[in-house]
Amino acid sequence: MELNWSTFVLEIINFLVLVWILKRFFYKPVLEVIARRRTGIEKKLHDAETLHAEALALRAQYENRLAEWEKERRQARMELDKEIEAERQRRLEALQLSLEQEREKAKVVEQRRLEDIRLKTEKTALQQSLRFTTRLLSALVCPQLEHNLIELLLKDLSTLSAEKLAEIRTTAGKVAKNIIVSSAYPLEDDLRKRLEEAVVSSLEVTAPFDYTLDKELLAGVRITIGSWVLRANLQDELASFAELAHET
Repeated sequence: MELNWSTFVLEIINFLVLVWILKRFFYKPVLEVIARRRTGIEKKLHDAETLHAEALALRAQYENRLAEWEKERRQARMELDKEIEAERQRRLEALQLSLEQEREKAKVVEQRRLEDIRLKTEKTALQQSLRFTTRLLSALVCPQLEHNLIELLLKDLSTLSAEKLAEIRTTAGKVAKNIIVSSAYPLEDDLRKRLEEAVVSSLEVTAPFDYTLDKELLAGVRITIGSWVLRANLQDELASFAELAHET
């Protein structure tokens, strides 16, 4: 087979033309497409890496936030537990105080009740004793006992201190409308005279004497001068004893 140089040259030219055409109209656009795709892929990879980094950052931020939330939750729970414990302790103390106050009130009420019972019992016993003593003395009283009581009164009037006499004179007044002498038994004239002289000289009063009988006195006399009363009889003595015992 003989080599045809013209054909060979033409083939070479055709090949070169084909290469130029491919390069001009196909290879270069393909390269551009590949470059664009590579650029797009690189951009997507970069974006993906950016998104991945952002995702990792968000994940780290989320995990940190979760840790902070957990820490805040534990702190809030601890504070809530403290507040609950403090409130429980406060209410418990308030309840204990209220119970203590109620116990004190009940104790005071019970003490008052027992005191009332004791006072009523003492009062009843005192009244019974007074009635018994009154009945007993009623069987023993006589004019002689009354005479002895008046003698005792006369003796007491003569021994009164100046201060006591001044106090009695101020209370009774130097001038009275009348001097009332009550006695359980009729008084003898001599005893009346001695009594009047002792009252006038000791108390410095000038007024007529009125004599009355009062069997409830049992024995003794009661002398009334204005607003002042001189008691020297069994009834008033027993009443004074009862009042003194009650106050005590």
